[in-house]
Amino acid sequence: MADVTTPPVFDELAVGEIVAERSFELTRDSLVRYAGASGDFNPIHYRDDVAASVGLPGVLAHGMLTMGFAVQPVVDWAGDPGRVVDYQVRFTRPVVVDPSFGATVTVSAKVGQLDAEARAARVDLTVKLGDDTVLGKAQVRVVLG
Repeated sequence: MADVTTPPVFDELAVGEIVAERSFELTRDSLVRYAGASGDFNPIHYRDDVAASVGLPGVLAHGMLTMGFAVQPVVDWAGDPGRVVDYQVRFTRPVVVDPSFGATVTVSAKVGQLDAEARAARVDLTVKLGDDTVLGKAQVRVVLG
């Protein structure tokens, strides 16, 4: 895994290389704070009764919160958020945040493709809650110059 204190060098990357890994702990408090920051006060993100009434397995983390923290290890690895020029995901499973235990989401970032002409890397993210993948086709394009 790359040293996050030194910006990556395109010519030193290899397809399949893991460039970042991180775990994120979510609590119900995290969701309330994110709701305040984002303005998304949909009660499925903080009320069990409302989540259950619409058929959800529990209170869910905001999709944009999940998407945001999932890309952060790549931003840190790249050394400059301006190097991230594209980021796409498909939401595949909700992140249910238990009222007592919260949720731990793990992120692994691996070089999926290198574009020598553009000096860019496609970094593929594996984002999981336990054994379940919560973001599919999560890909970040990073230009390294």
